[in-house]
Amino acid sequence: MSPNFPAAAPLKVAVVGHTNTGKTSLLRTLTRDTTFGEVSDSPATTRDVRGAALTVEGQPIAELYDTPGLEDPIALLERLEQLRGGERAIGHDLVQRFLAHDDARRVFAQEAKAIRQVMASDVALYVIDARESVLGKYRDEVAILTYCARPIVPVLNFIASPTARATEWRDELARLNLHAVAEFDTLELGEMSEQRLFEKMRTLLDSHREQIDAIIADRHRMRDALIANAANTIAELLIDAAAYVVRTPVDDEAKLAAAIDTLQQRIREREQRTVDQLLEDFRFRSDDYLPTDLPFKDGQWQFDLFNPETQRRFGVRTGGGAATGAAVGLIADIASAGLTLGTGTVLGAAIGGIVGSGAAEGRRLLNRIRGYRELCCDDATLITLTLRQLNLVRTLLRRGHASLTPVRLDTYDARPGKPAAPPRLPSPLRRARAQPNWSHIGSSKHARPGGTDRRRAAVSELSQLLSEKLRIPADRPINLL
Repeated sequence: MSPNFPAAAPLKVAVVGHTNTGKTSLLRTLTRDTTFGEVSDSPATTRDVRGAALTVEGQPIAELYDTPGLEDPIALLERLEQLRGGERAIGHDLVQRFLAHDDARRVFAQEAKAIRQVMASDVALYVIDARESVLGKYRDEVAILTYCARPIVPVLNFIASPTARATEWRDELARLNLHAVAEFDTLELGEMSEQRLFEKMRTLLDSHREQIDAIIADRHRMRDALIANAANTIAELLIDAAAYVVRTPVDDEAKLAAAIDTLQQRIREREQRTVDQLLEDFRFRSDDYLPTDLPFKDGQWQFDLFNPETQRRFGVRTGGGAATGAAVGLIADIASAGLTLGTGTVLGAAIGGIVGSGAAEGRRLLNRIRGYRELCCDDATLITLTLRQLNLVRTLLRRGHASLTPVRLDTYDARPGKPAAPPRLPSPLRRARAQPNWSHIGSSKHARPGGTDRRRAAVSELSQLLSEKLRIPADRPINLL
C-alpha cells in the first residue's frame, strides 16, 4: 500500500438485483458477518438500504450497500418510458425524472431506494440466482440498471448448485452487452471466488485499481492467517491429547472404570474447546448449525472420538493400541478385563498402551511395579482427532457466512471400503508421549497453551505440518502419511 493510499475515498459498491437472489447473503460472505441483515427464503426480506465496510489495516477501503429487491421491474421500465414522452432523453435523465416523481415515493418506493444507491455508488453488483430461468423481467432489470450510467458486474450466485444455469445466463448477459461476469456462491465459497469477483470489478474501475488490489492482497493475508492460527490451535490440542496420561491402580476395577471415563471425558472437553475456538476464529457461531446425523450437532460432536465406528468413517483401522500395550506388558489385563466404553465397544479397541520413547516406557514399567497402570489415547484415536479437526477447518474455509445448513464434513478414506492402518504419528506427537507434563488437560479448567521451550518447539513443528495439509486443494483428501 502506497504512502498516499490512506487519502483515497472508499470504493462505493451497490449490491442490487431481484428479490431473494442472495444480495444479503453476498454481503454476509464478503464481510464475514453472519449477523448482517436478514437471510431468508421469503421474498423482499430487505426493505431498506444497509451498509458495511471492508477495511485493510483498519482503514475503510470499500463501502458495500445492500438494497431492496427490484420487485416489479417490468412496470418500472414501462413507467420510465412513459416519462420519456416524445423526447429523445437518455437513460440517466429518465432515472433522474423518476426519482423526482411522486411514484418514487409511493408505487415504486422500494425500487427507488435501490436506484438511488446505485446512482450514489461507483459500481453495481447485480446479483442473479443462477438456478433461475432467464426471464424477461431480468432483462428489464438490466435495462433499468444501465440507465443509471454506472458500471455493472453481474454476479451469478449459487453457482455450486447442480441446477445452476451458468451458461444460459452468460449467453444472455453477453447479448445485453455485459461481459465482465463473476461466478460466486454465497453458501460454498471457492478459494479464488472473491479474488475473481474483485478482479471483474477492477476491469471496469481503473481509477480504483489500487484499492481493489489492496482488498485482494488483504484477503490472501486473511486466509493465510486463518490457516496458520487454525493449525496452531489444532497442534495445541494434539500435544495435549498425546501427552495426557491417567494413572490407576492395577487391581482396582472400579477405579479403572473411573479412570477410563475421566480420560475420555477430558479429551472430549479439550476437543470441544478447540472446536469452539475454531468457530470463533472463522467468525461462525455454534448455534449456526442445525441437528444432523453427521459428526457435528448442537455444538457437540455426535460420533464419539473413542468409538471405532467414528474412526472407521475417517479411514482409520482400530485395535493397534491394545495389542501394543499387551506386547510390552503394561496394560495387557485391560484388553481382557471385559470392561466397555459408554458406546459399548471393547476398551482395547480404543485405548491402549502406546510405545513412545524408552523413557516413557521406563516410567510406565516403574508405575507398573509400584502397582499402577497408565491410560492414554492410542494412535488410531489421535489420528481420528487430527483428521476431523483438519476436515472441520477445510469445511469452514469454504463455507459462506450466509449458509443456514448444517456443517457437512468430508471423511478421510485412503482406501474406499477398507480402513487404512493408522499412519505413523508425527514426531512431535511421539515426543509428547514421553512428556506427561506437556499436557494441560486436567491441570486447570482455564489452562492456557504454553509450557516449556521443548513443548513450544513441538507445537510449532506440528503446526507447520498441519498448515501444509490445510493448503491441500479441497477436492483432494488429506493424507497424513
